[in-house]
Amino acid sequence: MSDRRFGFRTRALHAGTPPDGETGARALPLHLSTAFVFDSTEHAAELFALRTYGNIYTRIGNPTVAAFEEKLASLEGGLGALATASGLAAQLITILSVAQQGDHLVASANLYGGTVTQFSVTLQRMGIETTFVAPGDLDAVRAALRENTRALFVETIGNPNGNVADIAALAALAHEAGVPLVVDNTFATPYLCRPIEHGADIVVHSATKFIGGHGTVMGGAIVESGLFPWGAGRHPLLSTPSPGYHGLNFAETFGEYAFLQRARVEVLRDVGASISPMNAWLLVQGLETLAMRMPQHVENARAVAAFLRGRSEVAWVSYADLPDSPDHSLAERYLPLGAGAVFTFGLHGGRDAGRAFIEALELWSHLANVGDAKSLVIHPASTTHQQLTDEQLRAGGVLPEMVRLSVGLEDVDDLIWDLERGLAAAVAVAPALSDARA
Repeated sequence: MSDRRFGFRTRALHAGTPPDGETGARALPLHLSTAFVFDSTEHAAELFALRTYGNIYTRIGNPTVAAFEEKLASLEGGLGALATASGLAAQLITILSVAQQGDHLVASANLYGGTVTQFSVTLQRMGIETTFVAPGDLDAVRAALRENTRALFVETIGNPNGNVADIAALAALAHEAGVPLVVDNTFATPYLCRPIEHGADIVVHSATKFIGGHGTVMGGAIVESGLFPWGAGRHPLLSTPSPGYHGLNFAETFGEYAFLQRARVEVLRDVGASISPMNAWLLVQGLETLAMRMPQHVENARAVAAFLRGRSEVAWVSYADLPDSPDHSLAERYLPLGAGAVFTFGLHGGRDAGRAFIEALELWSHLANVGDAKSLVIHPASTTHQQLTDEQLRAGGVLPEMVRLSVGLEDVDDLIWDLERGLAAAVAVAPALSDARA
């Protein structure tokens, strides 16, 4: 049994959550304790000095949280994981684990607006500079890498325009420069894509989305491959003495676990963006059903994209599953089971038509989230990416007429019925759309 490589669905149900050793409970116990009793004063000292493993305080680690971490690491094919309070917390902890004042990052220009702001405003205030480049322009990515670059950051599926990252090519560029490739795998989930299998070193998630699956819980996660050479000297935060632990060298002391250890016991400890045990418990439930939900999300998204592509009111549809998408070949390579359930389209009538379209919908909820079992809709330029400059919006492909859909699990005929109502409302207020329809 120990030599068998279990399938994704089996690991989603069993990894990290065996029957409880003390009570025999089959379901994962929920440990709501903030702190944990030490065996002795010596045991306490050993824990705080990082010379032994165990639970100290839930801000740093908790048995229920650890179960979620182990399950997600198994599904992503990583060495281990660290759970956080949100996806943005996962990103921040990842960057602060490898970069400090005077360092530099290279990031995709096609990112969630909150990520762009975190990198270009918050990290900039900390003295960490970011260069944003089109991820498909490998020459531009190579040219952007510097001696003080500490990481390359991309999304598997770009938010909101749906571009697919060439993970293997980007990993090769990053490794040539001696830096890790960090991939946000939120839209794909490990069911559709496992970036570590293609050369990524760190994977981050907003677990709030498809992993939770029902729009009820906040959480984030970091998964590390265990393959990046943190002791090579390019990342002094990991390979030189840390003043936070009396000169401890994380790379020398923990080897392949250097990044995860520093992220947990130094950065998470000090930033404090910890996930609650209740949220971790709920996310475990989400992972258990992920392989059941994602195929239906994809099937519905394909049907909705095909419907919109055939409508004269629609100027364009950006979904990598469509054969004429410029990212279709990358989707076939990295997302063979489907390019997710989040995509965008544009109406001929522009912003006015989009507003009327959204307000006429009944089943599609207008809100700032994706990955819910229920279908969602939003206008990115005026909401999720509203804080970006016009130049950043253009670089990220966020157009004024763009509408983003997160396709849920409803009967697809009902979703299309509702979209038809929205298109009719858009025609009524937008002359340009009426002309295009005629």
